Amino acid sequence: MNWVEELSEKQNPKFSIIILFWNNGQYFQKCLDSLSNQIVNDFEIIIIDNGSQEPIIQELLQDFPNLQIELIQLPENIGFSAGNNLGVEHSRGKYIITLNADAFPEKEWLENIHKAIEKYPDCFFASKLIIANDPVKIDGAGDVYHFTGQVWRKYHNYEEKSLQLKEKEVFSACGAAAIYPKEAFLKVGGFDPDYFSYVEDIDLGFRLRLAGYNCIFLPDAVVHHVGSGSTGKKSDFSVYYGQRNLVWTFMKNMPGLLFWMLLPFHVILNILAIGLSLIRKQGKVTIKAKIDALNCLPGILSKRRNIQKNRQVSIFHIIQVVDWNFISPLKKLLLG
Repeated sequence: MNWVEELSEKQNPKFSIIILFWNNGQYFQKCLDSLSNQIVNDFEIIIIDNGSQEPIIQELLQDFPNLQIELIQLPENIGFSAGNNLGVEHSRGKYIITLNADAFPEKEWLENIHKAIEKYPDCFFASKLIIANDPVKIDGAGDVYHFTGQVWRKYHNYEEKSLQLKEKEVFSACGAAAIYPKEAFLKVGGFDPDYFSYVEDIDLGFRLRLAGYNCIFLPDAVVHHVGSGSTGKKSDFSVYYGQRNLVWTFMKNMPGLLFWMLLPFHVILNILAIGLSLIRKQGKVTIKAKIDALNCLPGILSKRRNIQKNRQVSIFHIIQVVDWNFISPLKKLLLG
């Protein structure tokens, strides 16, 4: 590294925190307050105003003179995936952090992330998410990927006192507060913009794993998360994109022989999801999601070929990190 590169690296922040703003103004000031109070201040904030009907007021940003903030305003909502990718294009940090506008990190959050990076330099990381309105409960401790293709946040809605949360490997990180080495993020192509929203973090995590990067859950990197602060819980919006993107994620990423072995289970999962959605009066949107997923299959299989061609780990690694409990996906489907 020459002296120009060295000087440039010293001037750049270590972390680039990307926040997407979309009709969640009631939480935004609290989010910025929590970042303003961080013990570690080696970061920049890139705000993507994703075509919100509640434009960010410039005066609000002026209330935080201690923060390095770049605001990018878009005329329309381009989605979580493309919005974060745009933020990464404007970033200067060595590490990318995606942070929801309804997520409020505790003041030691970045400090503990910094310590973890020194310990695990080639990994990506999951924060500990606490339910903001019920802080005795966990919102997520990393993301789980089941062999059927079902996904969920680990320990969601569990009381924390009933758990012994430790720093450990998990499948992936929830995008509400995830940390990625920028080099790794770019190497695998970032978020898939075709996803728009939902499951895009699992898809990215799966691709990072196939490329040889592990994910570590950090119990001391604590973030209070409202959840569904923008889209509404189990709205038709979340059902459609969630159900469509589950199919794409399995089809793109499940490697080699595992794909053919597990495909029947994935089909059964989708049939069960449609059946339960009919009972819940959301059958129409779920069926549309599955049809749209299949209609795009040629493009998805093209992406699959590129992903699998660059795979750096064996199928045995994936066998070790996916969930094999037969009961788990049924509980997830029934409880929603």
